[in-house]
Amino acid sequence: MRTILWAESVKLKRSKILWIAFFSAVMVALIVFMQGQFTYYGRRYIDTVGWYMTAAQSLGSLYVLPALVALVGSYLICREDQEDTMKSLVLIPVSRPKLIGAKMIVTALLAVLLYAFLFMVTLVTEVALHGALLDARSIFRFARIYLVEGIGIFLAVSPVIAIVSRLKKSYWLALLFAEIYSFGALFAGMQQPLRSIYPVTAAFTVAGYYEAVPGQAVLSLCSLLACGVLSLILLRGLNKQSDV
Repeated sequence: MRTILWAESVKLKRSKILWIAFFSAVMVALIVFMQGQFTYYGRRYIDTVGWYMTAAQSLGSLYVLPALVALVGSYLICREDQEDTMKSLVLIPVSRPKLIGAKMIVTALLAVLLYAFLFMVTLVTEVALHGALLDARSIFRFARIYLVEGIGIFLAVSPVIAIVSRLKKSYWLALLFAEIYSFGALFAGMQQPLRSIYPVTAAFTVAGYYEAVPGQAVLSLCSLLACGVLSLILLRGLNKQSDV
């Protein structure tokens, strides 16, 4: 498994999709920074301590990052079939379940890495703007929110990755499906209990972005775990299709 993980990581490093993902994260930080220049009652949004880190995490999770995670995961799984290299891999031989499992692990790590990268960009900006007003407690709180959100968003979009992989169509469909899926969180986040159940907003709840009672947090965690289980079932079906 270690060798397969290394091989998948090397494949991803050579892909332009990796550059697209990190460039998109930079664009999220830049757009949110520009949005922060707007004033409210004579004060810019970005002049409020913590506003930039909060806005970048929430807007990135609603509009950009879930689609990127889904795209990368679908790309890793679909590329062998679309490039007709899977037949050669089977002859080596390579275990198809282990190969797909490694691809999902790499996707999960990338999701966390993307959020960690966005956190570092926003943290550096916040330190430059409000260094004297930031404290270690708030920094660690934001770090926890970003990293847990990365794991949560991966689980939330994992069924999208699995569905697109089973369709055996273009992996760019994952970008479209995940974008529509994450956009629905705007409406799901307006009311309970939908906020705790809808996977994307459930990731916000588990990460601590939304204030929630223990029952709501448990419901959100169960929603994300259900997404993970569903993706495993769908990917298991993909393995059986390949064996036929």
